Amino acid sequence: MSRSINVSLIGNPNTGKTSLFNRLTGLNQKVGNYPGITVEKKEGICKLDRGFKAHILDLPGTYSLNTSSLDESVVVETLLNKHDKDFPDVAVVVSDIENLKRNLLLFTQIKDLEIPTILVINMADRMERKAISLDIDLMEEELNTKVVLVSARKNQGIDDLKQAITEYKNLTVAPCLNASVIDVDYFNRLRKTYPNQLTYKLWLVITQDVNFGKIDRGRDNDLDRVKKSSFEIKSEADLKRMQHKETVVRYQFINGLLKKVLSIDTINAKDLRTKLDRILLHKVWGYAIFFLILLIIFQAIYDWSSYPMDWIDESFAALSSLVSDSLPAGPFTSLIAEGIIPGLGGIVIFIPQIAFLFFFIALLEESGYMSRVVFLMDHIMKKFGLSGKSVVPLVSGTACAIPAVMATRNIEDWKERLITILVVPFTTCSARLPVYLIIIALVIPDRDIWWIFNLQGLVLMLLYLLGFGAAIFSAWVLNKILPIDRKSFFVMEMPAYKLPMLKNVGITVVEKTKSFVLGAGKIIMAISIVLWVLASYGVGDDFNNAEQIVIQQTAGQDLSQKELDQKIASYKLEHSFIGYIGKGIEPAVRPLGYDWKIGIAIVSSFAAREVFVGTLATIYSVESSEEETIKNRMKAETNPILGGPLFNFASGISLLLFYAFAMQCMSTLAIVKRETNGWKWPAVQFGAMTIIAYFASLGAYQLLQ
Repeated sequence: MSRSINVSLIGNPNTGKTSLFNRLTGLNQKVGNYPGITVEKKEGICKLDRGFKAHILDLPGTYSLNTSSLDESVVVETLLNKHDKDFPDVAVVVSDIENLKRNLLLFTQIKDLEIPTILVINMADRMERKAISLDIDLMEEELNTKVVLVSARKNQGIDDLKQAITEYKNLTVAPCLNASVIDVDYFNRLRKTYPNQLTYKLWLVITQDVNFGKIDRGRDNDLDRVKKSSFEIKSEADLKRMQHKETVVRYQFINGLLKKVLSIDTINAKDLRTKLDRILLHKVWGYAIFFLILLIIFQAIYDWSSYPMDWIDESFAALSSLVSDSLPAGPFTSLIAEGIIPGLGGIVIFIPQIAFLFFFIALLEESGYMSRVVFLMDHIMKKFGLSGKSVVPLVSGTACAIPAVMATRNIEDWKERLITILVVPFTTCSARLPVYLIIIALVIPDRDIWWIFNLQGLVLMLLYLLGFGAAIFSAWVLNKILPIDRKSFFVMEMPAYKLPMLKNVGITVVEKTKSFVLGAGKIIMAISIVLWVLASYGVGDDFNNAEQIVIQQTAGQDLSQKELDQKIASYKLEHSFIGYIGKGIEPAVRPLGYDWKIGIAIVSSFAAREVFVGTLATIYSVESSEEETIKNRMKAETNPILGGPLFNFASGISLLLFYAFAMQCMSTLAIVKRETNGWKWPAVQFGAMTIIAYFASLGAYQLLQ
């Protein structure tokens, strides 16, 4: 009979915890949020021996149990509440062989909670190259635990870890040091007042409230009971001093331990990291190299993905035609052929480019270079009033603004965090990519510059830089409007350089792309159906008698049947429900160079930016029964007033600027509302970004036409 146990993966950032999580769970994992809060929750299933099945929870990275952010608070809350469904049967603390001293602080704190704990020392494959030797047996004896050497990169020691997890009941829960020596009388009184409670748990409950503020997620209101009792809680300053003493005591123990079990031959140790950092963090060459890397990435996105994209585009056009020809004529066939298939095709076509984007981001993160980028850009951030920690949300915003807004939880100062939340949506997320790619393909020539760089790729990179520049400039303006009284310090660990793990990169690409496509696909499916209904039906004589009206208007023009059918379809679309809606908003978008169809696409894309392409695909498919790709239909669209192509250089640049600056994402607004506890800031954000987008597009079109 199989049995499931809870396993919590805990560790400092950059210890390889995510790599180990991927090794244990593979693709058998899911990502969500903890109930009621916007902290990412990663969990997966790992099959063990003896019929065991482990539910693996990858807790947010933390340096200690002395919390200063919501991510760290989640770790403490999970470890304190035995009634929580995620409370671990065994805790696996992941450490890095090169940073044992810092990593072991967290381990000794978790041991004091009397939870069965396994110490995993990761990156063991570096021990020989770094001339490191470790006495594992003595270490296990001193720490009262099981120590497992692993290399998640080379898949070494994973079976040993699984065996240790299976045998977790053999682990002792005895602490490895006595932390109460920091104030013996205080802890004795705490024990006397609560004889049936774990003393260190109560200590964490008290100090967490001081450090971060209590977030009650069902731990039986331990702090309230302490406050209502006769026990006297010390002042905040006294508690901070006691925490400092605790940290000193723990490091004294750790230093003594490492002198016994760890030896490093510094003469033979090889260190390439310092040499690379001198180049990659250089105040001139560092920025030049980062710019060159971005340029290469965007060139590759265009060149490598062009072939699968063309195949997908043609395949969906052929599938739509096949369904239309094969199934009996009627509303159901029209819905599939003209609504659902073109709508989904409008997003599936961008899977190759989105996958390549996530691929390159994963490579930069896995290699350790992304941390250098964050550190490098911190020098710029400070000049605009942002916290150094704001760089993390701004960089992650290139994937999606939603997790980027969530990532601001690590910024302790509220004003710095608010400014970061408000400007993050300016950074070019992957949802903008479909819009950029289709418009760039229509209005920017596909030619090389100096036989090296593709012009379309350069424009895409400039759009990314424009978004980042808009975020920085907006932060500077907001910093003037909302003065920041307190400056926080930017602290970030530089991980060692390493070759990216292909498995980690692959899992990241698959999971991120799947999440993007499925999330967008649900919205696009629903909107495509609604748009098809609005575009296929109407009221009044103009719609119902469209065929007779067009025949009378074109009498004597000697049109072919194909041309006549096209005019009838266009006339019906213009007088359908969606036609009247589009005509209603057309006066507002006409000065930007758009017609009513583009207006409809802009309004519908508020659900998600990438819906813009799917909306036009649905509208054009309703209008045309021919087997044509979405790109060809958009290219053939004419300006009804000025003549010539509707999507020309002026209108194309106008559209690119509109989507570069406009919010156009209700999911992000919902997250901002949740993070700021009200609709005030989301309303300000949406209004300001829409105004900026409108006037930037207006100016560009009027100047370029």
